[in-house]
Parts: sequence; structure tokens; C-alpha cells
Amino acid sequence: MPKLEVLNMQGTPVGDINLSEKIFGIVPNTHVMHLAVKAQRANLRQGTSSTKTRSQVRGGGRKPWRQKGTGRARAGTIRSPIWRGGGIVFGPHPRDYTQKLPCKVKRLALCSALSSKVEARKIVVIDDITLPQIKTKDMAEFLQNLNAAAKTLIILEGANPNVLLSARNIQGVKTARADALNTLDILDSDTLIFSKTAVGRLEEVLS
Repeated sequence: MPKLEVLNMQGTPVGDINLSEKIFGIVPNTHVMHLAVKAQRANLRQGTSSTKTRSQVRGGGRKPWRQKGTGRARAGTIRSPIWRGGGIVFGPHPRDYTQKLPCKVKRLALCSALSSKVEARKIVVIDDITLPQIKTKDMAEFLQNLNAAAKTLIILEGANPNVLLSARNIQGVKTARADALNTLDILDSDTLIFSKTAVGRLEEVLS
């Protein structure tokens, strides 16, 4: 069973915490993590890019010149794809890029990502993440006490406006709720900072 030190906001050890073997101690499945990240990135695409075919471009109803006798190539419309301003032959059209994964695959990917971070010693557990007021300076000092990496993900049990608003102005720092954690955010971060209650909430959700 994985075991981590619990720190306070000054970076001083105040105890230990045992993590769930089924969530933080499995053998990471890289293939499943790849599927989850690929699906999540695809689902972020809007799919709104669009071009017009020759039937949709305005104008071109009249034949530019007669069929024979001009010495020029035959032309039926100025909106032909080979003309400037004409239609696009194989251009993009609005589409849905959504990819769906089974719930068990999503869960395995999430547990694999968390287990890989435990193996790499990239998870920090804090006794209680609280700020008395919304202040970026206090959040920056907290991260400095932990020697947090440039890309840090702070995971909280629930909504915490003071922490969320204090962190949003720091480049590379993101916040997330334990019950809305995803594989892409975990793998995209160098350090994961959990509150102690967030670990319990995550284990409750994934158990």
C-alpha cells in the first residue's frame, strides 16, 4: 500500500497517509492512458471549420465566354475550383470529433496516471489547503514552500474560491476538484498537490 508524508502549507511534515492500493498502487497501463488522452483531446475539438463547395459559392451563374472560337480553354463558371475565388473541392466541413470510452477504461486510465505519479514521487499531500483571502502572493509563497514544479495541479475536495482565484493568475498552475479529475490534466502536470480531504474524496469516487 503506497504511503506518503502529509505536509502543512509551510512544507513541514505533520504525519503520514496510506493511499488505496487499487487507485494509487496499480501497474500503469500506458495503452489505456493513451486512449484516454487521445479521446479527451478529440472531445475538446469544436469541429466548426467549414468551406464552401462550388454549389455554395456566390456568383458564377453565367458562362464566362462562349464555348468555341475564343482560343481560351472551355469554362462554365467563374466559381470552378480551379479559379481564384472558386469552390473548395475537399475542404473541411462541420463534424463531431467526439470519442466515447467505456467507464471502466476511463477509470483504469485515471488510476494508471495516478499510480505513475506516485511511482515518480510527483504527488504531494497537504493537511489542509486554505487561504484567508484571495491573494496570488500567498499562493505563490505556498508553492515555493513545496518547491513545486512549473506545471502544478492543485486538487481540492470541493469548491474553494480563495484558492481557485489565488491560483488562476499563476502561469502553469491549475486547480481541479477531486470528483472531476481527468487523465489529461494529471499527465500534463509535473506535480500534483492534493489536500488530505481530496484524497479521501477521490478514493470514495473511484472505489
